[in-house]
Amino acid sequence: MQSTAKQIAEYLLQIKAIKLEPTNPFTWASGWKSPIYCDNRKTLSYPQVRNDIKKAFAKAVLAKYPDVEVIAGVATGAIALGALVADELNLPMVYIRSAAKAHGMTNMIEGDLKAGQKVVVIEDLISTGGSSLKAVQALREAECNVMGMLAIFTYGFQTAEDNFTNANCVVDTLSDYNTMIDCAQEIGYVKAEDVDQLKEWRKDPANWRK
Repeated sequence: MQSTAKQIAEYLLQIKAIKLEPTNPFTWASGWKSPIYCDNRKTLSYPQVRNDIKKAFAKAVLAKYPDVEVIAGVATGAIALGALVADELNLPMVYIRSAAKAHGMTNMIEGDLKAGQKVVVIEDLISTGGSSLKAVQALREAECNVMGMLAIFTYGFQTAEDNFTNANCVVDTLSDYNTMIDCAQEIGYVKAEDVDQLKEWRKDPANWRK
């Protein structure tokens, strides 16, 4: 039986949520040159992919955090994902903004959340972990018990691993960069000679192609 990590990686490649261009790299908002671009919001447009991701998330939540009380989605990419998972598990759902609103109640967390509740955070993508951990911090400041985070995909940067370790936050993903590269080779999405570049980029993304 095909592993969940491999199936999700294949989905992301097939629907072009992940694009690989080792010879014509993308430029991220940070200024980094990158042979990969990942937009997991595309998964929402494909019912089978969306449904399988929802069920994989729900299964992981029940396996790791059976006493969870609230599902939290990180804005904006994981708001819909969080809602899907919460609906599957029949749990309350909130979402965390990237910054507090500048008007009205000036909320950063939207929804009904009480101090002490056990929360699992749903994210679409882990890069350096900065924005994801900002959401975790907001929940902790609201005096909630953040049990852990689940995401669709991670680039697997050492920086992200360090950031999550330092923040004392457990993170797991449905799929990952290494699995995706293996799948991309198997289905002929990339040439064998491109794989070394893809692996080199992940080691030092800030200085790749400088």
